[in-house]
Amino acid sequence: MFALPELPYAQEALEPTMSQRTLHYHHDKHHAAYVKTLNDLLTASIGSESTLESVIVEASRSGDSKLFNCAAQAWNHSFFWVAMSPRVERPAGAVALAIERAFGDLNGLKDAFVSEGVAHFGSGWVWLTADGGGLLRVRATHDADDTLMQAGVTPLLVCDLWEHAYYLDRQNDRKGYLEAWFDSLPNWEFAARQYVAALGQGDAWLHPLPHAHTEFDRVQA
Repeated sequence: MFALPELPYAQEALEPTMSQRTLHYHHDKHHAAYVKTLNDLLTASIGSESTLESVIVEASRSGDSKLFNCAAQAWNHSFFWVAMSPRVERPAGAVALAIERAFGDLNGLKDAFVSEGVAHFGSGWVWLTADGGGLLRVRATHDADDTLMQAGVTPLLVCDLWEHAYYLDRQNDRKGYLEAWFDSLPNWEFAARQYVAALGQGDAWLHPLPHAHTEFDRVQA
């Protein structure tokens, strides 16, 4: 059985960019519902002795859209929480140099990230990713889709584009939400570790294993 991961910060820690009310409903209700449905589906079918990554890949391969959607959304949200920090950070080291190469500077990355998110039609996610050669790219995925099915792609950061992520705080102002999120919440230390992993130095983040394998702890690379 997969468990709902605890947040790595207090629910009010991301204010004013993300309110305690939004984080409570998003994590304790919305994310929790994906995890519960995921466990129900696994119990009724293949069991829960796999990594969540392998569940997602197998569900995609077999065309089990309901299992894929719940598993991928559970993974996406868990990654989203660890990709944010209550401290305002700035990129440094290798990832900062990669940002300069790909976007000119951090403002160039912000423009690309916000523009991609605003232009994305409907629900989904906007990601900062790196390929195996270290090239950074901003991309969006629809609904539950993520980067696990994209060979050679390592996610560094992600922002939730579903309306439940920002509607209580900003109503339909997705652009304002994305701008404020980018300025205040990215966990650049985490992104730096993910970037090094993309270069083959260390392991990228994996979702915590189900209870059958280990006690439920947050796992970060």
